[in-house]
Amino acid sequence: MDSIIDAKEFQIERKRFHVEFRENDRGKFLRITEEAHGRRNTIIVPSTGVSDFTAAIGQVLDASRSAAVN
Repeated sequence: MDSIIDAKEFQIERKRFHVEFRENDRGKFLRITEEAHGRRNTIIVPSTGVSDFTAAIGQVLDASRSAAVN
């Protein structure tokens, strides 16, 4: 069984997001769930990859900002 260490929920337009940092017998992980139109999609990132995951998001956002300026 998972236990929630911390969680945030928010809505952007018609999508609801749940961001949870959880722990179970296999370790800690980040779970991101998107709910929209009655459907749910989830990704899970092991805690060992959270830094790489957030860095990749930052790089993509930086690149998109640069592309918008050009």
